[in-house]
Amino acid sequence: MALILGIDPGSRITGFGIVRERAGQCEYVTSGCIRLGDGPFPGRLQQIFEHLSALIVNYQPTILSIEQVFLARNPDSALKLGQARGAAIVAAVNAGLDVHEYTARQVKQSVVGTGAADKAQVQHMVTQLLGLSGTPQADAADALAIALCHAHSAALHAQLGGGSIGLRSGRVRRR
Repeated sequence: MALILGIDPGSRITGFGIVRERAGQCEYVTSGCIRLGDGPFPGRLQQIFEHLSALIVNYQPTILSIEQVFLARNPDSALKLGQARGAAIVAAVNAGLDVHEYTARQVKQSVVGTGAADKAQVQHMVTQLLGLSGTPQADAADALAIALCHAHSAALHAQLGGGSIGLRSGRVRRR
């Protein structure tokens, strides 16, 4: 059994979602958004770190699954996104979680079946796959999709004879 924390990082809103993977089945645990407001950017990074650190203490996940930085048209936005990811990764590594990264295309392919899926399709499939009674907010749905992507990748890797894909705590693995 693995408890997977998925993160959709952002400099204004960071989505999180936790799923429990057991024998190839995923079960919803919790999800939500960290709303960071308009304060100074270093303070927003601190909020991401502190909120995720508290989530990790409360729920005890063993794996962090996070979206990789994509190249944006605005370099400032890409840099801020990278720093938000860094705050999330440091919170996870400090707590001893294994960290796994996936591209947005890999996440969409894993959950929806096409790497070109839009946010509404991701929300719909997350709702269906986890048997949720309502549709999660877009950032929380993206975070749950990232956690599901890791669960699907780990299951596929095990089926192909690769065994566990877990790494030692603190190491980052790119997919």
